[in-house]
Amino acid sequence: MRKEQVRKNPREASMTTKQDDNTLKSLELSEGQLEAHFRRLNLAHTRRIYKEVAVRAEKESWSYRDFLALLLAEEVARRKQTRLQRCTRSAHFPFFKTIDEFDFTLQSTLRESVIGSYLGLDFVTEGRSLILHGKTGRGKTHLAVAIGYRAIQNGFETLFTTAAELIEDLSNASKRGNLQESLATYTHPHVLVIDEVGYLTYGTDAANVLFHVVNDRHLRKRPMIFTTNKPLNEWGKVLHDEDMAAAILDRVLERGRFIHLDGPSGRTRHLNLEETLPENTKRLRISGIGGSGFPEPTKIRFGQSSCGMIFRLQVAFSGFWRSNRGKLKSAGSPSRRINCRPRTRR
Repeated sequence: MRKEQVRKNPREASMTTKQDDNTLKSLELSEGQLEAHFRRLNLAHTRRIYKEVAVRAEKESWSYRDFLALLLAEEVARRKQTRLQRCTRSAHFPFFKTIDEFDFTLQSTLRESVIGSYLGLDFVTEGRSLILHGKTGRGKTHLAVAIGYRAIQNGFETLFTTAAELIEDLSNASKRGNLQESLATYTHPHVLVIDEVGYLTYGTDAANVLFHVVNDRHLRKRPMIFTTNKPLNEWGKVLHDEDMAAAILDRVLERGRFIHLDGPSGRTRHLNLEETLPENTKRLRISGIGGSGFPEPTKIRFGQSSCGMIFRLQVAFSGFWRSNRGKLKSAGSPSRRINCRPRTRR
């Protein structure tokens, strides 16, 4: 048996050599055939750079493995960049902001470590939510956009919308009878940002349509980010339904957090409009002039003091009349003196 195996080995070796030669000949592809293979495998970036990389590999004597590794790394990096650009466009951010651009020094209570827990994968995988509250210009939308963009960088999808747009869209869909189809727009993305809750007036069914979105995302553990200038106890008035607003907040805050942003407005801080006004100017916010010493008009009693003042005005007017009566067109006499004696009752 061993002799037979030894005798067969040379033949097998020769056959293997012939197969290798045939394989190499079959691998000799033309440029057109290579282009077709790249297109079929959707290797668009590799198709554009492989010639340049091949020339470099020959000059620097790369191994086949290094050549292949570089092509794969370039293709993966290009796909990540393309996906990031595509998802950022489809997120419909009103502007582009990152967490590095947010100035935490203007906040008295908020620290970057608090927001840091919303920048990782756990924010999406655990279905956390966030409500950013504060006056206008405090950076609520900036933070919401930055967190949503970080989720895109981590491989998830984000959708940005305003509360007014969402409520109007779903309200019209409900009237047309296709509410369920329209809900998918707001329930499918991994992260949903709802901006400006309470800034505008909504229809009477605002709480109803918003509850559909919040409840569906809550059940599927998909995070939501809200920005608002209204306290939580006023959401019932904003949405025209106290009970439904309570149900919405209950679901959002079960795995969520409420963060208040203070400090000066980022848009007008250069004007120093946030300086504390004196107490006597609180009633005069527009003009900014100092308030009067008396909150109510002073009541003047018509007595001897007022008569003395009138008498002095009469004397001054008489002197003016004597010195300038030639210049005046119409002649006349000074008005009669006013009798300031108190009348005696009969």
